[in-house]
Amino acid sequence: MSLPLHLTIVMPVLNEAEGVVAALDRLQDIRALGHQIIVADGGSTDQTAALAEPLCDRLVKAPAGRASQMNAGASIAGGEVLLFLHADTRLPEAALEHLSRFVQSDSLWGRFDVRLSGQRPLFRVISWFMNRRSRLTGIATGDQAIFARRAAFHDAGGYAPVPLMEDVALSRQLLALSRPFCISDPVVTDSRRWEKHGPWRTIFLMWRLRWRYWRGDDPHSLARAYYPDAYPKDRG
Repeated sequence: MSLPLHLTIVMPVLNEAEGVVAALDRLQDIRALGHQIIVADGGSTDQTAALAEPLCDRLVKAPAGRASQMNAGASIAGGEVLLFLHADTRLPEAALEHLSRFVQSDSLWGRFDVRLSGQRPLFRVISWFMNRRSRLTGIATGDQAIFARRAAFHDAGGYAPVPLMEDVALSRQLLALSRPFCISDPVVTDSRRWEKHGPWRTIFLMWRLRWRYWRGDDPHSLARAYYPDAYPKDRG
């Protein structure tokens, strides 16, 4: 007997007033089918929360940080499948069809392939390597819209309370339960950070941070390197 899809999408936001309405507008067709949209706000100081509230089923406040925000959203989720979607990432049109196939599978979690939004050919190459690496290692990034059965997410302990690499840490925990269900129809994530800092510089930074993480470096020191403006040099 086929199992129905009961989905909750959790979107962490922080000062996303400029784009949160467009991000949530794209999810209204999914919401109209009875699936749940939860926005987890990390203490925005702009109009993000006010703009988001009419376009979601629940708005939850949590300490800033994607891990704590997504855990807060998951804690009140009603769906049997949780999907964690960044505000700058767009699901493919057939997302529900793919997730319905996931529900019928034996997998406990999964992720989408990803495509960067920029038009430069280099972004296609970067996307290919990101997806290939993920298939080989079973490790997913937040930009790939990680999803999991609610019970598996809780069995894995949810997102670790770290300021960076929370997606990698969750993937490792979920890998102990099953291999990921990989959806090749990609989500599209905004390439603005890659364009702002330069694609090659961003590639080298991410690989260096990932290597340091696997070496056991403190995620807080990695976050200082990734978010230098948020971590002043005199901050401990």
